[in-house]
Amino acid sequence: MKSPKLELKNLHIARKQHPILRGISFAVQPGEVVMLIGPSGSGKSTLLRAINRLLEPPQNSIQVDGEDITTLPVTELREKIGMVFQQVSMFPGTVAENIAHAAALRKSALPKDRIQELLEAVSLSPKFAAIQADQLSGGEAQRVALARTLATNPEILLLDEPTSALDPHATRQVEETLLRLNRERGLTLLWVSHTIEQTRRVGKRVILLNQGEIQAEGRVAEVLDPDGPYQKVLDFAAGEDIRTISS
Repeated sequence: MKSPKLELKNLHIARKQHPILRGISFAVQPGEVVMLIGPSGSGKSTLLRAINRLLEPPQNSIQVDGEDITTLPVTELREKIGMVFQQVSMFPGTVAENIAHAAALRKSALPKDRIQELLEAVSLSPKFAAIQADQLSGGEAQRVALARTLATNPEILLLDEPTSALDPHATRQVEETLLRLNRERGLTLLWVSHTIEQTRRVGKRVILLNQGEIQAEGRVAEVLDPDGPYQKVLDFAAGEDIRTISS
């Protein structure tokens, strides 16, 4: 078996002495798509933020390619691990300027052909480059945000309910784009989903969080078995308006 691309080892996170994550341990292999689900407050978004160091994790609790992420410069880590959020934020200006934002922060330029390549990678026409970002639909904005993340050539994508604010058609477009990037580029995806139905569609392995702990981990068909042992927790999660969960 290959060495894990991402590995969590007994990760604990607390806020104001209140435990949010309690001893989380799992590994993600290179190119794997792992879904993360659970009721509101189970710690899903907190877990992603710790991996990207928006929350600082304890030393030696998270490794990427066998290296403790707390030893890496944050800018280097965030180029290797991209993150796409539930709520998309577009900067004032054109789509091209949004995609080139990370390069501009490094005081370098992103070539026009590279911007076009990134647009095509997220299934948008190169003509979108000249459009003002505030003119985009929700699905278009989410794909531009993904292109902006891809501009740093990440190896891992953390997806925090990226389709929860989208209509069904836009949701399927974003799902197809992400799965194609996974197939073609070998991108490793750790994907917080807002619905069990989406988890069934796009995932092969799923981790079920409940009250900051891993309740179950395994193949989607096994963990989401309607006659299985985890149905009570799944019913609780599905019964919430989980389009607006921010745990």
